[in-house]
Amino acid sequence: MRGIVNPIVPGFYADPEARTYEGRHWIYVTRSITEYTKQMNLDAFSSEDLVTWEKHDGIIAMEDFPWVWRAVWAPTIIESKGRYYLVFASNDIQNDDETGGLEIAVSDTPEGPFRGYLGKPLVDRFIHGAQPIDAHLFKDDDGTIYLYYGGWSHCNVAKMNDDLTGFAPFENGELHLSITPQGYVEGPCMVKKDGLYYFMWSKGGWTNGTYSVDYGVSESPLGPFAPKGTVLQRQEPVAEGPGHHGYLHLPETDEWLIVYHRRIIGDRDPGSRVLCIDRMDIGDGVIRPVTMTNAW
Repeated sequence: MRGIVNPIVPGFYADPEARTYEGRHWIYVTRSITEYTKQMNLDAFSSEDLVTWEKHDGIIAMEDFPWVWRAVWAPTIIESKGRYYLVFASNDIQNDDETGGLEIAVSDTPEGPFRGYLGKPLVDRFIHGAQPIDAHLFKDDDGTIYLYYGGWSHCNVAKMNDDLTGFAPFENGELHLSITPQGYVEGPCMVKKDGLYYFMWSKGGWTNGTYSVDYGVSESPLGPFAPKGTVLQRQEPVAEGPGHHGYLHLPETDEWLIVYHRRIIGDRDPGSRVLCIDRMDIGDGVIRPVTMTNAW
């Protein structure tokens, strides 16, 4: 594959989640604006060739979320029974007394509009110390849908119930399990290949060049995930602060792509994050370090 130029679209975007639906590649993103009160919707981009992208602006029907007033962040999406469920963070809540957390919306199409599903947040409190942000939905081979999420250096996993209105208990009766790997800060992402679960997470500080991605491997979606190596990190002179990513597995191939945001070296504006795609070599229990490029 040739012709990809990074960043893949103009403007500042962050926290991409990538999927392939209905013959098109989709990337769902945070509007990367330093002022949180201006982050009041999410955008998406779609493409057939990963080179030419169509923008889908404001994909959430925000009137269905009247309690949300800032910090609409970090989308994740999953298809279930012909519908598309979008989970995103709201309001950057700092304690259990504030309103917001993880929201869920639904649409009949990948481009939305995504309408309110519950009339309330999906997760509205801190559990096992995890701020309810940075969700990642993962569907296992048996159809089970897991929700990985968490900021403030804590990560939880929950198992969605059949209609995605809430959670099904694990064998110990709990709805949320703590699976925090060493070094975890935020931005969980799960890949399954050849029976192994490759769990990735962001570490460092999202506003600067220390941001990066590590991974661990397990035979279970619940871990444990001991750190095994670094997937993404600062690479001069290309970029710094890469992280909070998703991935694409190109249909009928063994080609994997990492979709992530990164920073221009030396740019101190927290919101200055751009959207990029590079190759990811994954298999045999290893994710090899990704080489960030400007074009490939």
